[in-house]
Amino acid sequence: MSMGFIVGPLVVFMIFVAPLWLILHYRSKKHASEGLSGDDQQKLQALVARAEQMQDRIVTLERILDAEAPQWRHKQ
Repeated sequence: MSMGFIVGPLVVFMIFVAPLWLILHYRSKKHASEGLSGDDQQKLQALVARAEQMQDRIVTLERILDAEAPQWRHKQ
């Protein structure tokens, strides 16, 4: 009696759950290894451009401060 109680759910698991789980697992692995999507790539490029703009602004501000207050870097 207890053997049938175990075999039934095990068969259902092996026929339906295990293959579906394996398919989804390897599909997600494949998707993760493909890299960034086109939209993500565009967002990343926009962030890089913004970071470069900010870096240019910081350099400009540091030049202004160096000219107007040469000791600003040494102040605490």
